[in-house]
Amino acid sequence: MKTHKFSLVGIISLSLLVSSLNAVEVNIKKGVPFVYVDINGESVKIERIQDTNNKLKNSYTKTSRPAPPFTIQPFQPIKGIETVSELDVIDFISKDVNNNTGILVDARMPKWNQVGTIPGAINIPFSILSTKGDNPFISQIFELFGAVNKNGKWDFSNAQTIMIFDNGPWCQQGVRAMKNLVKLGYPKSKIKYYRGGMQYWQILGLTTIKPK
Repeated sequence: MKTHKFSLVGIISLSLLVSSLNAVEVNIKKGVPFVYVDINGESVKIERIQDTNNKLKNSYTKTSRPAPPFTIQPFQPIKGIETVSELDVIDFISKDVNNNTGILVDARMPKWNQVGTIPGAINIPFSILSTKGDNPFISQIFELFGAVNKNGKWDFSNAQTIMIFDNGPWCQQGVRAMKNLVKLGYPKSKIKYYRGGMQYWQILGLTTIKPK
């Protein structure tokens, strides 16, 4: 009969690990209390606020805004562009953003972005993607996305998948950014839309960071 020997240190370490996992009351989903992602070489922990009495105290507690312009967006505002959930956003950051196969885009104006954004997002305001006139920023942005200019035409074969968000279902900044990208030729198959935006992200108590 085989016997197994366990060190006291090992038992204590295992006990602390189990206790630590059990202590997480508010999980992202069953079996996933948090996710670590690499953001510019820095490990960032995405989790939910553990205080079950926590309530928002910022502008996202507001229920009503003049509409228009702040009308409720359809679930799929642009046919052919996939609408995603918070779990999809976390998975996208963990896999695509970390592996440089996808870019999470905060399409809001800088004043909104500076207050707080989703970890791993870069701020590209919808207004910079304007299709009017000769826009000097488009070339820089498309090259960042991995598109290649061939004889004056953009090749998106190896371009990255873009996931776009704004303030939430009542905000049009993300939708306007997507419409501009489509007009500029970016493939719909390489664009995703997080409709919940910052309002839903914060309502669920998920980690928000302030850009440095």
